[in-house]
Amino acid sequence: MSASPARTIGIVVGAIAILGLGAYAPAMLLGPLPDVEVVAAAPPSPPAPSALTLPEAGASAVARVGEAPTTLATAGETAPLPIGAAAKLVTVLVTSEALPLPADGAGAELTIGPQDYTEFLQAEKEGTRTLAVSPGDRWSQRDVTRAVLLASSNNHADTLARWAFGSVDAYVERANGWLEAHDFDTLRVADATGLSGDSVGTAEEVARLAALALAQPAIASIVDGVEVAGEREIPQVADHAADDGVDALVRGFTDQAGLVFVGHAPLGSAEDAGDFVVAFVRMPDYETLDPAIAALVQSVPAAAAPVPVLTEGASYGEVRTAWGERSALLATGSREAGAWGAEPGTPTLDVEPFATAPAGRTVGEIRVDVAGETLTSSVELESAIGDPGPMWRLLNPGAIVGAFVEDQQSR
Repeated sequence: MSASPARTIGIVVGAIAILGLGAYAPAMLLGPLPDVEVVAAAPPSPPAPSALTLPEAGASAVARVGEAPTTLATAGETAPLPIGAAAKLVTVLVTSEALPLPADGAGAELTIGPQDYTEFLQAEKEGTRTLAVSPGDRWSQRDVTRAVLLASSNNHADTLARWAFGSVDAYVERANGWLEAHDFDTLRVADATGLSGDSVGTAEEVARLAALALAQPAIASIVDGVEVAGEREIPQVADHAADDGVDALVRGFTDQAGLVFVGHAPLGSAEDAGDFVVAFVRMPDYETLDPAIAALVQSVPAAAAPVPVLTEGASYGEVRTAWGERSALLATGSREAGAWGAEPGTPTLDVEPFATAPAGRTVGEIRVDVAGETLTSSVELESAIGDPGPMWRLLNPGAIVGAFVEDQQSR
């Protein structure tokens, strides 16, 4: 007896259903799961870093010594101002680059000529800082540089510039090109001494300039008092801030610049702490400057103290699955930085794609930028992310198929 058409159709449909079910179930049960979703969390609030103390009067800035100086704090006027004697730092930097000066030697030698002597007499008559010279005197490059730095000698600054470049005008052109090439946006010089009110810059630029100067071995050795055989006796400008632990690098006064002081001191007690440079420009008087230096020095220990940025065991986000499981992402280590008043940036969470993982597995890292550096820590799962089980897989074919397609596209 032959089957009816209806019965035949039923058998075919049933067979297809059985075959389809036979393929569907294994595909759903064995297919890949969708990756977890990563959700960043608000990071724990670190204690506010202590700031370096600077005055409201005039303009001031603090920078860390180095070939790539870091500005740590600024205060007061932000516009370019006459920089007075701080212009001599440009003179010694630019001339020592043109005529390399060894850190432990006298360098080249020059003879004091009639123009050098005439300018000394004129500067002495005008009452600016000078150091005596006579025609025919022979000076080493190191001693001329020492006279500029230690005695703030205006006639020696002109002599050094003229010796290196042929004339002060040629020096000015070279110096301003050097400043532009070293990313000083507004710092410009009109002379080698800073007596001109057209030698201008911001306090922040002066601090960076001084930090750059002290990073040069030859200049640092002069400032540190390293002796070289045969060097001259150079009288030093009174180190007005010595009692506060800050050694003067530049100190001077002009009507345009007011009182200018640039000094340096250790950042902290650690051997690798390095030095900081502070620049004060257009300070009205020593009654304002002296307390400002003392306040800055007193603020350094707290500002230098390490600030916690990342905390071991703290949660910086979580992962979530399509089937409802969650796990916090915990930092595996603590990181801290001497932030010098800089606020940590927004943490960046980078997690490798995954679907399931046991508790404690490292799955990525957390990064935070602060004070010019990037601090990192790996992150791990607080709790396990497990398989959702067969029922969820069978009831969510879209998620399984989507994960399969994504997996194929990533190959």
